[in-house]
Amino acid sequence: MTKEEARTHLQYSAWASRRLLDAAQALDAEMLHREMNVSHKTMFDTLAHIYFGDRVWLERVVASPIPAETPMESGWPRVIEGWLKWADAPGDSDLERIVVYKDSRGNAHQSTVRQIVMHVVNHATLHRGQVMAMFRQLGLAPPPTDLMHYYRENK
Repeated sequence: MTKEEARTHLQYSAWASRRLLDAAQALDAEMLHREMNVSHKTMFDTLAHIYFGDRVWLERVVASPIPAETPMESGWPRVIEGWLKWADAPGDSDLERIVVYKDSRGNAHQSTVRQIVMHVVNHATLHRGQVMAMFRQLGLAPPPTDLMHYYRENK
């Protein structure tokens, strides 16, 4: 993976997350917080989980705490911009940098930035798919968030 490839994947993930967040904001509170029997229970909780993951991993990569903002609607765009700012920095060498961190249980780990970027994008994609299913369970059409849609819109 090159920095350009990392940038493209992070831009895609940002685009897809923004689309789902915008669509979710148009829902009423009951729909957004309805129990849907998915891993994070509600659409709101699943979106919050994606936001939390994006934020925590960015903190680890840039080695700087990022305030957990409430509401998510104002904090998440700032985190997305943080990822895109990181991606715009020149040079592929940062992708091989080792990040040492502790997980939520306090276990020590280390990963390359390359691995973290791929995890962030994959993690968000997995949970966005769950949010898309929740839209369908509510009888609503979710916005398209496939990678190919991103490519077509951003030629």
